[in-house]
Amino acid sequence: MTFSDDEIERYARHLVLAEVGGPGQQRLKAARVGLIGLGGVGAPAALYLAAAGIGALRLIDDDAVALSNLQRQIAFDTADIGRPKVEAGAATLTALNPHVRIEPVAERLSDANAARLIEGCDVVIDGTDDFATRFVVNVACVAARTPLVSGALGRWSGQVGVFTGRPCYRCLVPAAPPEAETCARVGVIGALAGVVGSMAALEAIKLITGAGQPLAGRLLIYDGLAGAARTVAVAADPDCPVCAPV
Repeated sequence: MTFSDDEIERYARHLVLAEVGGPGQQRLKAARVGLIGLGGVGAPAALYLAAAGIGALRLIDDDAVALSNLQRQIAFDTADIGRPKVEAGAATLTALNPHVRIEPVAERLSDANAARLIEGCDVVIDGTDDFATRFVVNVACVAARTPLVSGALGRWSGQVGVFTGRPCYRCLVPAAPPEAETCARVGVIGALAGVVGSMAALEAIKLITGAGQPLAGRLLIYDGLAGAARTVAVAADPDCPVCAPV
């Protein structure tokens, strides 16, 4: 896989980076990342993945841009209000890097279409804000043996984890909390989305290039108010209905 002169200059800071270099940049160019939800996590993650030179980005979201999104979802602007997120996001990402193939999918992921929507993806990033969808994404990724990067945020804190089979996301969250909080309900500081989305993109890049140590089997928790972060281990649940051996 060769690079044009434009790509060589565009990715120059990657090409001189020991952990990426030419081989790593080729892996990025050959890869497809699926983004489930183009919201607080997915929007900044998509921008950094496009800038990094991912070969293809599959944007999966059935929502339209709303004014309240613009406080944190930086792939859109005021003129995009009312447009499908995948349509507006595709335009932004193509303008950022025309070498990336954008695959907009204006569908809501469900049990019925999850396997089809993530087919062919090398990594999936889940940036949704409801546990039902997160559980469906997890099942599909485990079945397809596709690495899953999960990002979540609310108020002033966020978290990012990587799940490559066992333990899976369901080991971390066995059941949806009865009083699950959403950003619409409890609020979120806008810049936090950039922190979590960027970390999710970074983990995807590490998985694809083989650089460093991905957060596989670990959860990074960031406290924006305290300016502190910690990493905790995620144990495999012996009774997990998704990944436990039969």
